[in-house]
Amino acid sequence: MKNKKFYIWSASSILLVMATTYSCKKSDLDTSNVNAVTTDQYYKNATELTKGVNAVYKSAQGLNLVAREWFFIHDLRSDEVSPGGSQLEVPRAQMLAGTFDPTNSVLNSVWNGWFQVIFRANIVLDNAPSVTDDVAIKDRRVGEAKFLRAWAYFDLVSQWGAVPIYTTTVKSPTGFQPRASVADVYALIIKDLQDAAAVLPGKSGTDKGRATNAAANALLGRVLMQNGDYGAAKAALLKIQTSGADGYSLTSRFLDNFEEETEFNAESIFEMVYVDKGDNGFNWGGDSPTEAQSTVRNQEYNPIAWRNLIPSNRLLNEFENTATGAAKTDPRYSFSFYQTGDSYNNGASVLTASDQNNESSVVNGVTKKVGFRKFMIIYKEGLPAASFHPGGNNQRILRYAEVLINLAECENELGNTAAAVAYLNQIRARPSVAMPLYPTAQFPVGSKADVTKAIMHEKMVEMADEQVRNVDILRWRKKGYFTTDPLTYFKANRDELLPIPTAELDNNPEINGHQNPGY
Repeated sequence: MKNKKFYIWSASSILLVMATTYSCKKSDLDTSNVNAVTTDQYYKNATELTKGVNAVYKSAQGLNLVAREWFFIHDLRSDEVSPGGSQLEVPRAQMLAGTFDPTNSVLNSVWNGWFQVIFRANIVLDNAPSVTDDVAIKDRRVGEAKFLRAWAYFDLVSQWGAVPIYTTTVKSPTGFQPRASVADVYALIIKDLQDAAAVLPGKSGTDKGRATNAAANALLGRVLMQNGDYGAAKAALLKIQTSGADGYSLTSRFLDNFEEETEFNAESIFEMVYVDKGDNGFNWGGDSPTEAQSTVRNQEYNPIAWRNLIPSNRLLNEFENTATGAAKTDPRYSFSFYQTGDSYNNGASVLTASDQNNESSVVNGVTKKVGFRKFMIIYKEGLPAASFHPGGNNQRILRYAEVLINLAECENELGNTAAAVAYLNQIRARPSVAMPLYPTAQFPVGSKADVTKAIMHEKMVEMADEQVRNVDILRWRKKGYFTTDPLTYFKANRDELLPIPTAELDNNPEINGHQNPGY
C-alpha cells in the first residue's frame, strides 16, 4: 500500500493562507515548486534515463496489459479457450461470444495501456539526446524504448488497424493525431525494431528482463510476417544467435518454459518479470513505481480456482494420438493441461473432479474436466494455498520454439518446403516431446498446402495459450487458409478488427466519426 500524507486544515489556517497570498508581491508567486521535478529538469544522466525506461516496462507489466488484460484480449479473440463457467465476467464473456461493443472495458484497458507505453517511451526518446555521461547506456535505453513502443504499436495495429501515431510527447491540449494508415504504422514498427536490434546487446550483456537484440529480431520477424514480407522476416529471424553465450536453443524439458524455477532459460528470448507476493487476496501490486507486481493469470486460469477460461475442445482435440485409445499421446498435451486424475503439488495431490469448478470438456469423445497447466503454479502448491494465489511466474513473451516455427512458415511461403519441414522437426525432436517426425500419416508434407497444414497444427499444439494464436488467425484468415473460420461468430468486414473504444472517440476529435466497420 502507498504511504499517504494527510493535511488537516482549520478555518484559521485557510484565512492565514489567504492573508499571506494577498500580502505578497506578484513576483513572489512566480517560482518553481521545489518539491516537484519536471521533465525538463530530469533525464540529465544515464541513471535517470534508465529509470524512465523502467517506467515503460512498468506500464507493459501492469494490470491493463500483461499482468491481466493483455492475455485476456488475445485469448478471447482466439479459438483456444472456452468459458470455465458463469463466473467469467461480463466484458470478457462478451468478447468471447463476439457480442462486445466499443464500450467494452477490456478493450479500453488494453488500448489505454499500450498508449501509456507509447507515451512513456516517447518521453525517453525525446530526452535521450541530452544524456551524455554514458553514451553506451543511453543507446541501449533508446533501443529498449523503441522495442517497447514497437511492441505496443504492433498489438494496436494488428487488433485495431489504423491508429494514431505519436512519435514525440504531446506538448499541448490540442495535440491529437488522426488515424494513420496501416502501412505507416507498420513502417514505424519496423524502423523501431531495426533501430533497436542494432544497438541492443545479447542476453549475456544485459539485465534479465530487458530487451535484447534477439528480442528485437524475433518481434521483427513476427511483424514482417504479419505484413506479408516473408523474405525480410526470414532474414530477421536468422539473425538470432544459436551458439555461444548469446545463443538460443530448445530446452530439453518442455515444461521449463512455464515454471518459475526455470525462467530465463536457453529458450526464453523475452519475458515480463513478476514477483510472488505470498498472499491469496487481490494484492496484485503495481500501484507505485517501486511496488512489486504479481500476475493475475494464475488466479484467472487456475484449474482449481476460478477457471474463468478453460481450453476449448478445438484446442484439446488438435493434439495427435500416436496410439489407439482415448488418451492424447503427444506429450505436450499433458504438459499444457491438467485433467482429472493428474497429480500436482509436487506429486503430493491428485486433481479430482470436485476440485475443478463448473464446465467439462470433450476429448476424443470422452467428457472430462480439463484446465490449463502452462504458467500455473499448482505444480508445486496444494490446497488451500493454490486456489487463488496471484503468481510470480514470469510471462514468456518470445521463445525460440516460436522462432523455429515462424522460420518454417517463412520457408514454406518462399517455396522451400524441405527447409520448412526441417524446422518443424526440430520442434518435434525435443527430448521430452519426441514426436514422430514429419511426414506422418496424419500430416503428409508433399506440397506447400500439406506443409501449411502441418505448420498450423504444430504452432497450435506447441504454442497453446501463449497469446500468439489470435495474431496467427488474423494472418492466416487473410491468406484463405481456413475452410471454416476459427471464430464461430465471425462476420466479414466487422470482426477482422476490434472497435475503437468509445472513450477514445469522444476524447480525440481527430478520430471521432472514424470507427472501424460494423460498429
